Amino acid sequence: MIYTDTNSSFPSQVVPEEEKMSYEYGLKVGRAIENEWFGTGMGGYKYADNYSIFYNRRLYSRGEQSVQKYKDELSINGDLSYLNLDWKPVPIIPKFVDIVVNGMSSKIYDIKAFATDPASRKTRTDYARAIHKQIAAREYMQQVKENLGIEMATIQGDAIPETEQELEIHMQLDYKQSIEIAEEEAINNVLKRNKYDLVKRRINEDLTVLGIGAVKTNYNKSEGIVVDYVDPVNMVWSYTEDPNFQDLYYVGEVKNINLSELKKEFPQLTNEQLEEIQKYPGNQNYTRRLNGNIDNNTVQILYFEYKTYVDQVFKIKQTDQGLEKAIQKTDFFNPPPSDNFDRVSRSIEVLYTGAKILGHPLMLEWGMSRNMTRPTSNLTKVNMNYQICAPDLYKGRIGSIVERMITFADMIQITSLKLQQVLSRLVPDGVFLDVDGLAEVDLGNGTIYNPAEALNMYFQTGSIVGRSMTQDGDLNHGKVPIQELATSSGGQKIASLIQTYQYYLQMIRDVTGLNEARDASTPNKDALIGLQKLAAAQSNVATRHLLQASLYLTLRACENVSLRIADCLEFDLTREALIDSISLYNVGTLEEIKTLNLFDFGIYLELEPDEEERSMLEQNIQMALQQGGIDLEDAIDIREIKNLKLANQLLKLRRKQKQEAEQKAQQANIQAQAEANAKQAEQAAMNEVQKQQALTESNIQFEQAKHNMTLNKLERENELKKEVIELEFIYDMQLEKQKGKRETQKEEFTEERKDKRSAQEATQQSELIDQSQNNSLPKDFNQNNGANVNFGSFGV
Repeated sequence: MIYTDTNSSFPSQVVPEEEKMSYEYGLKVGRAIENEWFGTGMGGYKYADNYSIFYNRRLYSRGEQSVQKYKDELSINGDLSYLNLDWKPVPIIPKFVDIVVNGMSSKIYDIKAFATDPASRKTRTDYARAIHKQIAAREYMQQVKENLGIEMATIQGDAIPETEQELEIHMQLDYKQSIEIAEEEAINNVLKRNKYDLVKRRINEDLTVLGIGAVKTNYNKSEGIVVDYVDPVNMVWSYTEDPNFQDLYYVGEVKNINLSELKKEFPQLTNEQLEEIQKYPGNQNYTRRLNGNIDNNTVQILYFEYKTYVDQVFKIKQTDQGLEKAIQKTDFFNPPPSDNFDRVSRSIEVLYTGAKILGHPLMLEWGMSRNMTRPTSNLTKVNMNYQICAPDLYKGRIGSIVERMITFADMIQITSLKLQQVLSRLVPDGVFLDVDGLAEVDLGNGTIYNPAEALNMYFQTGSIVGRSMTQDGDLNHGKVPIQELATSSGGQKIASLIQTYQYYLQMIRDVTGLNEARDASTPNKDALIGLQKLAAAQSNVATRHLLQASLYLTLRACENVSLRIADCLEFDLTREALIDSISLYNVGTLEEIKTLNLFDFGIYLELEPDEEERSMLEQNIQMALQQGGIDLEDAIDIREIKNLKLANQLLKLRRKQKQEAEQKAQQANIQAQAEANAKQAEQAAMNEVQKQQALTESNIQFEQAKHNMTLNKLERENELKKEVIELEFIYDMQLEKQKGKRETQKEEFTEERKDKRSAQEATQQSELIDQSQNNSLPKDFNQNNGANVNFGSFGV
């Protein structure tokens, strides 16, 4: 309960800015919020109601709910003396909460920044237009490069698209400006430094258990950008029916602070004021320890943001050069018509921050927020530092999955207690002994057949001995001395309770959508895998609103971080810290990040697809691989894309490219085969021609050889004839010479004979003369001269 002495309403917003900035105005706002949530008037118990509801849901989510209701259910006029039961709650709900929270926390996403300012859009457009021109003139530029060796492409690279469809996918997947990379690295660095993964898990748990989640982004010079978890139990907000809380005009939270921390945060407080503050108990939900005592060393502070508007007034002055100069003035500025000045104004939203001690008429802080974040696209709007989402909000009431399970969890607990009660009262099966029947039995061997011996025989052998007639010959009514006794129908009660337990467990699955395929239960062995996947997909659909709420809070936090990066760049200390942290990722973006405040970004989350969605994509990939539509490298690239739409587009593009490439390769093969066939035919023709030519040449050579042989033969014959003729000629010449010689010799011999005869005749004549003169006889010249003549030289 909050003790307060205020009963005020919100002050009017139609007041001058100077009045809004006053302490009295802020005190009225603080008292109005306090009265609405903590006061005794109409609706003043909203904080206590929310606290009670959220606290109860958290107890159920942990399996630690109060067992008093179960005791009241099973007790008789409050008397529990006859019940000896284990009252500890059955932890059914925690399992379902862990399933949902872990499933939400396992979703992986990438933070993407898209520059939306005119300069970035122009850069992106110019890049796309340049590639489009290259695509249109690709053949011409290729010819110029081949013929002249001049590279005319202004944008080069291995991944430059060649078609308009490739260009569209390239701009979505591969194109990234350096300023966008710098923005993404800055946001990721801020989230990692603030350990946002742990914050996100707590938010997911709040969305599942409480039905509402909240996160706060802030900036201070010492820590820079801060992302904090906010407990919805401690929050206050203006009435809204928007699940995303976009139309709030105030929001805040209550923090439990000890006096030492209060003095550090607000050093202007005096010791007297601290003593006076300590007397106010504030919210007893916080001040009570576990033992129930009140802690007087803590104070409950209400930190809140209040959205209102101010008028920005400008004085338009004409300069001597004919230009207009705008000078900002207060909203009281109203020049008379006779002046040469104009008044221009616009209304913009602003945030005032305040801090008030609950239950005490003292405002610790009030003033216009120093670090307001505004969307660059709409500078008249302002973003609150708190981001809140309650997907199941209706008329101010917040529902949750845990709330749906509470009723059935109570019935499961009662069923479990009833089951304990039945088990505690369950009697084991026994036997009935007829003592009179045992007295009539005589074993005949001297053994005493007493009840103990009869029971031993029955339990060991299952047999008993009895008599149908008594010793007097009468009918023995105890002829079966031992009979088995069946207890009451305890087994039926247990089976009925177990069936009831399963019924309420199934009801929890029905109201939450967390079926057996998702709640870690053993699946039916007869169920097909496809049916199990379908059931898991349906369960994911049932809780998708929680995942979307978690992603919405993350996205809004990233947007506020993106806008607050400009605040970091205004101060040297935080700017250098941010640049140093970014340099760990990409040194090339250091120069770009210094100008982040000149750009406007659209932030979005690229969520990793669900297992079912990924399985559908994988089926398409496997089918394309089996049909030969894509290669393994294409499948690897497609699997790395988290956006299923882009992944499918890339799959279709790669498949189309593969088909075109195969068609081109097939046409090239056909052309190559045709060329090969033509070349082969030409080669065959040439070979035939060469063969015929070779045959002709062979024939020619043969004929020529034959002719040459004939010629050679003739020549040889001629040479032989010539030689014969020459020999004949030589012989003839020699013969003629011999003949001539003989003739000559003959003539010479004849002449010589003539000469000799002449000489002889002369001699004879002379002798005769001499004889005549000497009167001697004549000499005989033929005497003994014939023997000395040689006729061999004449050939005779």
